[in-house]
Parts: sequence; structure tokens; C-alpha cells
Amino acid sequence: MQTKDFDLDLKEVGDDGTFAGYGSIFGNADSYGEIVEPGAFAASLRAHAKAKTMPMMLWQHDTWQPIGVWTLMEEDQRGLRCEGRLLLGVKQADEAHIMLKAGAIRGLSIGYRELAAEPDGNNRRLKKLDLREVSIVSFPANDKATVTSVKTERAAEFVRRLREGEPPSTKEFEDILGDLGVPKALRAGIASHGYAKAIRSESGGIDPAVKSAMTDLRAALDGFLNPRT
Repeated sequence: MQTKDFDLDLKEVGDDGTFAGYGSIFGNADSYGEIVEPGAFAASLRAHAKAKTMPMMLWQHDTWQPIGVWTLMEEDQRGLRCEGRLLLGVKQADEAHIMLKAGAIRGLSIGYRELAAEPDGNNRRLKKLDLREVSIVSFPANDKATVTSVKTERAAEFVRRLREGEPPSTKEFEDILGDLGVPKALRAGIASHGYAKAIRSESGGIDPAVKSAMTDLRAALDGFLNPRT
């Protein structure tokens, strides 16, 4: 079995261990000069769907250390989109959860059998791959695959309260901006000058323009929690 690594630009892993992102990016040459072509995983994903199985989620490609389950894998225009959940309570999954949240490990790596490939100058184009597993690893070889969304209890609660007309505090909103990857230097200004004014007018009410802005904010956070491909 061959492996191929991808970098994780991980902002935060979910409190329940869930996360989503790309296990592979199409058209990008990795450090070995190999390029995964669109459609490379299609046959393998169809076979898994027919068998009602998923590739395994392993720790460092160790078949003795499954640490979670992949709940979704599909190809889109960008690459192989994956959603998964660490099985908290399993020792290595707990350790991976802690290290991911701390940014101590930064890689995903696919384990596969090469079924079809062709040369392209100094590179090789991988046309068809039998996908066996996707691992969390320490050292990525490709810096283009990124985790694009995470699901956290805090963000879900934030959206619920917005929907119910009970907007959380400015500090809570500032924390959510951190979850979304907004630089720390900008969070306080955005929260205090924009959000604080939006949730309360001088009279203590919310005017129509503010309600419209809050609707846009709810939609943006819903997209963060429930990304579409």
C-alpha cells in the first residue's frame, strides 16, 4: 500500500471530535512530483458505497490503531472531501484530539493502491486509486489540502441563540471569530464596533437593518457548521 500526505490548516477540532476537510487536492504536485487527477477515487468510492463501508481512519497508517470513523467521502471540483469523527474514549483518539486542538500535528495522509497512472514531464499523474484509509499523521508532504470546517458545540450553541433572538455576549462572539480563523488582532475591533452595535441599539431594541445583518450572520455561521460541496 502506498501513502500520500496532505497538510492540515486546522483552526479547531470539534468538541465532539468531528471535523471536515480535504484528504486530497486535485491537480497539485506534491513533494514527490505526483498529481492526483479528478476522478481518481470515483471507482473506489462507488465500491465502498456498494459494500456500505468507508476507508478506515488510522493513526500514522497503523492498522492496529483505528482512531475514528469517516462519515463522508466524496469528490468535488477541488478534491476528495472528507468528514469524520474521532472516537473519543479510545486512548490514541483522545491523544490525537488533544494534539489536533493544540496544533501539534498537522497532516492527513491517504493510503491507497495505484491502479492507473501516466508520466507527465517530471511528474506523474495518478488516474485511478484504490483508497484504503485516510490517516492523521505528523509530517505532511503536500501543503494544499486543508480542513475547511469544524463542528463545535460552542458554535452550534451560538447559532441557536441567534435564531432564538438571544444574541450571545461580545466576548463569546469574539471567541467564535477565533474559531473561524479571524486573526486575534482584528477580533476585538470587529466584535466591539460591529457586533455589539448590531445586537443592541441605544434604546435597547434591534432595528430592521440590524435584524437583516443578524440574518446574514446566522447564515454565515450555518455555512461554517454545515458546509456544502
